[in-house]
Amino acid sequence: MRHEQEFIDGLYARVDALRGDTESSVTDALAHGDTPMQARLERDILVAERSGLLAALNAVDGSLCFGRLDLTSGDVHHIGRIGLRADDAERTPVLIDWRADVARPFYLATGHTPMGLRRRRHITSEGRTVTALHDEFLDVGDETRTGHEDPSGDAVLLAALNSARTGRMGDIVRTIQADQDRIIRAPHRGVLVVEGGPGTGKTAVALHRAAYLLYEHRELLARRAVLIVGPNPAFLGYIGEVLPALGETGVLLATVGELFPGVRATATDTPEAAAVKGRAGMADVLTEVVRARQALPDPVIAIEHEREILMLDDDLVRVARERARAAKLPHNAAREHFEGHILNTLTDLYAERIGTDPYDGGSLLDASDITQIRDDLAENPEVWAAVDRLWPRITPRRLVADFLAAPEEFLPPGDADAVRRPVTRRWTVADVPLLDEAAELLGEDDRLARDRAARERETRIAYAQGVLDVSYASRTYEFEDKDEEDSEVLSAHDVIDAERFAARQEEDDHRSAAERAAADRTWAFGHVIVDEAQELSPMAWRLLMRRCPTRSMTLVGDPAQTAEAAGVGSWAEILAPYVEDRYEHTRLGVNYRTPAEIMDVAAAVVRAEDPAFEPPSSVRSTGVRPWVRAAGDLPAAVAGAVAELTPGEGRLAVIAPRDLHARLAARLDGVTAGAEPDLTRPVVLLDPRQSKGLEFDSVLVVEPGRYGTSDLYVALTRATQRLGVLHSEPLPKGLVDLA
Repeated sequence: MRHEQEFIDGLYARVDALRGDTESSVTDALAHGDTPMQARLERDILVAERSGLLAALNAVDGSLCFGRLDLTSGDVHHIGRIGLRADDAERTPVLIDWRADVARPFYLATGHTPMGLRRRRHITSEGRTVTALHDEFLDVGDETRTGHEDPSGDAVLLAALNSARTGRMGDIVRTIQADQDRIIRAPHRGVLVVEGGPGTGKTAVALHRAAYLLYEHRELLARRAVLIVGPNPAFLGYIGEVLPALGETGVLLATVGELFPGVRATATDTPEAAAVKGRAGMADVLTEVVRARQALPDPVIAIEHEREILMLDDDLVRVARERARAAKLPHNAAREHFEGHILNTLTDLYAERIGTDPYDGGSLLDASDITQIRDDLAENPEVWAAVDRLWPRITPRRLVADFLAAPEEFLPPGDADAVRRPVTRRWTVADVPLLDEAAELLGEDDRLARDRAARERETRIAYAQGVLDVSYASRTYEFEDKDEEDSEVLSAHDVIDAERFAARQEEDDHRSAAERAAADRTWAFGHVIVDEAQELSPMAWRLLMRRCPTRSMTLVGDPAQTAEAAGVGSWAEILAPYVEDRYEHTRLGVNYRTPAEIMDVAAAVVRAEDPAFEPPSSVRSTGVRPWVRAAGDLPAAVAGAVAELTPGEGRLAVIAPRDLHARLAARLDGVTAGAEPDLTRPVVLLDPRQSKGLEFDSVLVVEPGRYGTSDLYVALTRATQRLGVLHSEPLPKGLVDLA
């Protein structure tokens, strides 16, 4: 113990020294604010890099080192959350990153396959203090004894499983199991599907896989970023500290409702509306909505030009519209083609009106006259008013909002009634894929932006040329009385021209890749991880596949827990349109979270509908049976049950239908609820969908008869220790026997 404590003290001394050096370098760099542009560029890059390192050093401060490998060769390696090197000439490794190949025997070695190990030691710490050691001897001939033997090798795992919850997911870096390790380190190309029931650790595996991929493919993924998609904001808050604790801060965590820049979904759809909006056919519907905005005159549009009235009728505009559509460009980008065809048509009409020879019918105008007529028409406001009416510029938000306000032209009556709503600035999660699809169909008319950028560049070049001219004039004045030989001194204008000088003055974007990706709808991520993937709609999958054209993805979920009306729930149906059957599928079959007593109850609920259902097998039993009770005064019964179930140091969740939350919250002191509840509080009030992916020491499920089977299965499997069920309405079939 003393030896390991001395080693840990040395590690933290090294971390403190690195942290101090990093803080000093950032402070010193920021102090030099009034510097040339090139120096500011170098400063900003240094600050960005050092700030990332500082964030990683701060995040891994607890339980920095958690393992030690003693090899039969006599070598010893300590394993930790990050890698550290000594401050010597050889940069000697003193702590091995858990993701390095050298560390892999820590997770995979067994007595049958020792992988060169003599001993594996688990080091448990509280803060910077070593509190326990657990040794496993893999060399059967080793007679060494330490007093810290762990014959089964499960003590650390069971201690982690039985520890009180904090309201935040912890990393599993100390207890990764062999089947989890193989998934974490799987090649990152292509689609990997990780299926697992409640408590199998699939979310933790996905997060550690993100950390591993960032370590193994740093150059690529640091540039393109990793996107992690979760089911709701509460879930993202729950997992938010895992990757920083592993030294990774450059990952974007988001829900589907946050994947359209500038929009945050705060409104709620009915299940029927979400199902309609989520169908794959909505892509075709939106295509028709866009085409409907490419209008024809009804019956004609009259344009006055130079005292002549030019008539745009249905036939003329139809030709222009078809030619613009033939360009196969998005709507706003194709507008330039439509404008050109309309101007050409009006030019022909006007030229024919004023330039036809009355005697032989020939033209009296030459090419320059025709060009002048077209230029004059391009200055006529009535022409642009007609173009705006026939082929308007449209934003994705306006298109979707107008469609949802009057969907009956494009949807059957029942579907139209389900999605119809007044024009509003509030969006739902199911609206976001529609906005993204609309953005793809509309594109951008970037001519104004290109013109503005060109003007700004010309201004910078002119300024740079002025600076160089002043420099040249100054040198001429300085050396006019000196010998020619002495005047052969290089100056700025000798080694750089105005264009390159101007380019150096352009501001670079020093945001992290994750920050830039969050603001850019067209960003292509290096890897995408989707948790609760079975819940996403076909339209949501279209959005995500656009974000990852390489199809480098990890999909995590459990079809048995599909609850969303729009959820696909089948891996084959999700992936067939994009990769057909070219994906890898693996299962996690061991339940680490849910005790056998609780899992038996949850399985009975599903078997009431699906007798062939097989849940994941639980690795532990608590000896505490779940209970079911009837309640007359439900709020009072809930308050009493909360007092009974509240753990000393852990967390309790009351999972109840949303319409009961106000009544229940009024009787529960200190409870937290809402769209983004504080999961670190002792008692939290959730609905079943909010509880997905979360875990608590104790869970109280209220009115289970109102839940669908999937929602009830999720709610019953959130507890690590104790489960209670209260009801005033009839129970679902699977819980009757328990009652």
